[in-house]
Amino acid sequence: MSFSQKTKNELAKVISEKPCCQLAELAALIRSIGVLHLYEKRMSLSFHTENSAVGRKIFQLLKKNFSLSPEIIVRRQLLLRKNNVYEILIDDKQAVRNVLEKLNKEDALYTNLRLEDEKMIKKPCCQRAYLRGAFLGSGSLSNPEKTYHLEISGDEDHYCGMVMKLMKSFKLRVGMNKRKDYCVVYLKDAEAIVTFLNLTGAHTALLDLESIRVMKEVRNDINRLVNCETANLSKTVAAAVEQKGLIHYIDNTVGIDSLPENLQEIARLRIIHPEASLKELGELLDQPLGKSGVRHRMDRIKDMAEKIMKRNKKKAGDDSDERATKQDH
Repeated sequence: MSFSQKTKNELAKVISEKPCCQLAELAALIRSIGVLHLYEKRMSLSFHTENSAVGRKIFQLLKKNFSLSPEIIVRRQLLLRKNNVYEILIDDKQAVRNVLEKLNKEDALYTNLRLEDEKMIKKPCCQRAYLRGAFLGSGSLSNPEKTYHLEISGDEDHYCGMVMKLMKSFKLRVGMNKRKDYCVVYLKDAEAIVTFLNLTGAHTALLDLESIRVMKEVRNDINRLVNCETANLSKTVAAAVEQKGLIHYIDNTVGIDSLPENLQEIARLRIIHPEASLKELGELLDQPLGKSGVRHRMDRIKDMAEKIMKRNKKKAGDDSDERATKQDH
């Protein structure tokens, strides 16, 4: 079961105590997955969902607020995922009128389901219920192990704009874009998604997401530390190899004994302990020295080695010129 389905199953069990909140949630469900059927003198209202828990909740809300027992029809999709589709059907004209009128539907012909929802969601508790219904109807939530993304889709800008406005009223960082013939309101920030789950009552999903988020942050911190340690180790090894090579060069040319005593000591320690860091080398000295002090000594050894190299190159060049001159004579 996906994280989105688990969240919807949890929210489907949340039944507001206040009738106004129940109606607000039902209004959002009608707006998102409700379909109004008109043919001759008949009228029906149906809801379609692939989540049985959502279908059960719609049934409960209609029964509690309108004393209705709508028909439940289960169909199996023939294409793609082949999931069950649950249809909750009110096939009675007067019952449909009662539902729509109580939800502030002000359209004499009932030709669309653009309810006057704003009148029903003035109180914060009703706003939270409306957002819960919108998510149950046409929302989805990505697996937080992979990415943080919550969205609610709709087939008209007015509805999406209202959902977006509600989210902003709760200080959520929300965005909206168009996809073909419908619009999408989305949250991409983990903090915003956590706040949304808390507002709508999905507390178990919230704890699961927070747990995953903490694990991801710990894992990322460990990776950063490992990468940092690896990089530092690589630098230490490269520096040690260079230092050891310079010391060998000095030893093979003028000898380590030609160095000042303090440089002789650190040079011999480097030969004996090629894997040691500068800090560790400093601790091995007869008179311990800090990292910066050891680095200073190594820099002096490097300067001396480079001077010896230049002197030897110059000498080799002079010897070459002298031999060439003798050959000419």
